[in-house]
Amino acid sequence: MEFLNDVLVQPFADMAAAPDFLLQVLWEGLVGGVLYALIALGFVLIYKSSRIFNFAQGIMVVFAALTLVGLYEKGVPALLALPLTLVVMLILAMTIERVVLRPLVNQPDIILFMATIGITLFLIGFGELIFGGENKVMITEQLFIPTGSIVFEPFGGFVSIEEKDLTAVIGAMVLVAALLVFLNKSKIGRAIRALGDDHQAALSVGISLSTIWVIVWFIAGVIALATGIVWGARAGVSFALEVIAFKALPVLMLGGLESVMGAIIGGLAIGILEKVFEIYWGQPLLGGNTEAWFAYMLALFVLLFRPQGLFGEKIIERV
Repeated sequence: MEFLNDVLVQPFADMAAAPDFLLQVLWEGLVGGVLYALIALGFVLIYKSSRIFNFAQGIMVVFAALTLVGLYEKGVPALLALPLTLVVMLILAMTIERVVLRPLVNQPDIILFMATIGITLFLIGFGELIFGGENKVMITEQLFIPTGSIVFEPFGGFVSIEEKDLTAVIGAMVLVAALLVFLNKSKIGRAIRALGDDHQAALSVGISLSTIWVIVWFIAGVIALATGIVWGARAGVSFALEVIAFKALPVLMLGGLESVMGAIIGGLAIGILEKVFEIYWGQPLLGGNTEAWFAYMLALFVLLFRPQGLFGEKIIERV
């Protein structure tokens, strides 16, 4: 009986007793969810257009952030280093398409997946060679990202919002909105969606596979740079940032590997739920550190009932 009270009653009583603290927890979860959604979007875009699960998305986040900071350390002004980093990501996208992907057209999916692992290892070695392996500080102030905090007093309590987190959420919302408009309204966006729906039909009407691949890998690079700036501002820039890409895996399982909207909603849901579970159930009952595994358990639970994810398309094979 006491166990049921601890699980089903006490957490909700704690939420009601301190609503200001609940708001703080929800905000922290929202910020994490936005960042998870950004990473997942990079995976989804590449998979939709090429059926490639891009294992290299995590290291692309690191490489983009290191390039930005590295250019600044070489004397390039921050506001000039930003577009130059985008140029580097475009060159990287073109190189990957020409050197890696084009020779592997029509190869089995596992070959393409292994190729992205090779890209990952190359970028790790190349990044360490160019930028070194030590931790770096993100140029937050030089990019005019505010570093203060905003304090509210709802319900007679206290809620603190970091301005850099607020900037990250607003920037991510603008980026996602622009991406959705691009995919749904532009000619290139419709071509990307067409490739995702039916490769052969898209190629038969003259859509260039090579061009689309360069575009989606470049967009993934833009997303990686945005993610790298935000995560770098919070935790510094190092190769350890690569592990955050693994948090996108449960987001993809929950939302569906082919769904842009699923990546967004799945990221927000996991970010908020894992934070709430950690504070109100994990720490009192399990000793904490539930954020390391909660998202995977939630995704596994969803997959048991809907293997394609909440927003993925159900595949029907006729035999």
